[in-house]
This record gives sequence, C-alpha cells and structure tokens, in this order.
Amino acid sequence: MVKHWRVDREEKYEIVEKWFLKDLEMIDGKDADTDNPYFDMHFHKVYNMEAYSCASKYTFARTLSKLNAMYLKKDFKIVNFDDTYLNDDSIWSSSNRDFVVVMKVCFYAFSLLCLSLCRLS
Repeated sequence: MVKHWRVDREEKYEIVEKWFLKDLEMIDGKDADTDNPYFDMHFHKVYNMEAYSCASKYTFARTLSKLNAMYLKKDFKIVNFDDTYLNDDSIWSSSNRDFVVVMKVCFYAFSLLCLSLCRLS
C-alpha cells in the first residue's frame, strides 16, 4: 500500500505496507450490482480498500488474477465482482478495447436494421 501526497509541484510516494500474493486468500468486491470502488482483501487480516474508481478496482482484480495464474497457480477467490467485466475475453472488458466494443455494437445494430428492412416472401 502506498501513501501519496503532494508537496508544491512534486508528488511523493511512501510504501506504507507490503503484502505477498501468496498470502492473499480472497478479494471481495462487496457488491457486484453497484458501481463502487470499495473492496476487501483477505490475508491473515481483512483490509478494507478503496480504489480510485470502480474500473480501477476491476483492473486491479484482473491483474491479481493474471499474476496468480502466471506465477502461483494458487486457488484464491474473487467474489462479488461481475464476471462479465472480470474476464478479459469478454467484449465488455475495458482494457483499452473501447473501439472494438463500439464497432461490435454498431455491427449488431446495423445487422438488426438490415434484417428489419428485408421483406419476407
């Protein structure tokens, strides 16, 4: 965990606390149905955290999941997150794929428009 503050025009960072991914047991997004930046990280103790935004909370959870899959292959739980936004293979995931999402939505809308204008014999 990093403490951030600004002195005049200079930004300062201080490492306040460190955790190991191997000690992480669970990430609790608290409520998958609301747009909130709050989540809990369960180690030997539960830490209440607040991300910068809900999108950054999901990015953080995806990053931890990828790091775990790549290095530890440990089974830890990610609960109370919307699976649609957690999986990178979803078209709705927001890791700089906004243009692709818009293109797919436009394609589907155009296809529906064409189908609705076609005469059935």
